[in-house]
Amino acid sequence: MDSAKRTPVVPLEAGAGPDNPPCPACGEPLFGWIDRRPGLAGPVSRCESCGLGVVGAPGDAEAALRELDGRGEGRGVTIANRAGFAAWIGGAGWAGLEPDSRYLFTVEAVRRLVARRDQVVTSARWSPGKGIALMWQTILNSATFGHNLAVGRSAKAAKPWQRRIDWVVLVTLAIPAFVVALPLELAGAAFGRGSAISMKLELL
Repeated sequence: MDSAKRTPVVPLEAGAGPDNPPCPACGEPLFGWIDRRPGLAGPVSRCESCGLGVVGAPGDAEAALRELDGRGEGRGVTIANRAGFAAWIGGAGWAGLEPDSRYLFTVEAVRRLVARRDQVVTSARWSPGKGIALMWQTILNSATFGHNLAVGRSAKAAKPWQRRIDWVVLVTLAIPAFVVALPLELAGAAFGRGSAISMKLELL
């Protein structure tokens, strides 16, 4: 192929600027993902390199590590996986977008963050129970005004009539949504894109 006709490769760094601040995990530019929604502290951006999602101002690695530690259990952490299948199909309705959450983690983002304090991820495994629940709630979110009414921290609809409809939808669609969610989550896990990942951390 004539080299003059090749499409030039543009590095991610070329997008850096005031509108694309650096990712707290890896330093690459953050790009817009979801505009501001009720229940969220601001618009959501994401890193195209490590996958970290950030709600509102990006903050820094220390702030991201503090939030990660809040998901800890012994020497490990369990995250709602922003690189998971549920986040991809759910978008703004992804169940991992909980009120007050600022950082939306991926396995790669966690690896880069904990390396700053001389830790490594020694294992990363799909968490079946939480993963299926996140996929199930993501599917339900597509049919309700509010979000996460069944699991996690909820963002209720603004108006009373909307909240009443949401509960009717939740009761009516709970079982059909689970029937859809189960094979989707199993497929996501098979391709390494489960909705929830448990990781073990060790010091170097």
